[in-house]
Amino acid sequence: MSVGSLTAPLQMVKGAMQSFDPSPLSAYKASFLETCLTSSTLKFGTFTLKSGRVSPYFFNTALFHKAALIRALSTAYAQTLIQHTPALEFDVLFGPAYKGIPLATATVDKLAELDPHRFSEVSYSFDRKEAKDHGEGGVIVGGGLQGKRVVIIDDVVTAGTAKRQAIDLIRREGGTLVGIIVALDRQEKMPASAGQDDEDERPRESAIGQIRNEYGVPVLSILTLEDLIGGMKSLGREEDAKACEAYWTKYKASDGISMKQGEP
Repeated sequence: MSVGSLTAPLQMVKGAMQSFDPSPLSAYKASFLETCLTSSTLKFGTFTLKSGRVSPYFFNTALFHKAALIRALSTAYAQTLIQHTPALEFDVLFGPAYKGIPLATATVDKLAELDPHRFSEVSYSFDRKEAKDHGEGGVIVGGGLQGKRVVIIDDVVTAGTAKRQAIDLIRREGGTLVGIIVALDRQEKMPASAGQDDEDERPRESAIGQIRNEYGVPVLSILTLEDLIGGMKSLGREEDAKACEAYWTKYKASDGISMKQGEP
């Protein structure tokens, strides 16, 4: 499996999913997707999610614990931030405890390596689960948030509850949220409310769409479900691509089938 094979032009998907973008994956996306596949952090099969939906794929960032993998992950996060247009200017990369802590620290280091002129003064920050009542005290570790432009970094957005809690904390500490970045955007609608049929055809926003509209900030992702489908097609893994297409057709969000990086 090579990066070149993933960046080869993709064929237009037929039928109901004609709006897939047939353009090739960018080099950093292709490299990250290859890493996900070879490390089995991205698997295809049958997986029951917390929502009860049966997904044809499963993405587990908790497996990015080896040095080479966290380097690949932080590089992909950094490239996504660097290449976003218009330029996303920020002072602090905030990683909500606990998963966000290594993501913030590793990505700040990678940003400074790739573009030292722009990012050498950017800080990382994360929260304590319990406020410290001695020493400097408080709930924030790392760069302070008062008067700072803040980007939240995390693995995914599921229901959006954790992101809203992080946003509330940032605001209480005097920071201004200017963006959010995650590893994967599943591009699927929120589960139905209790007592309703989750498999109905009623349009609903995705969790990311809700956050984007509620707070008016860009929500970036390294990869989207659309990227996964395109990558699988370019690798000749038609069955995996078709399974993901069918899943997306069933659960696609109303906030847009295709969300391009750079859109607010």
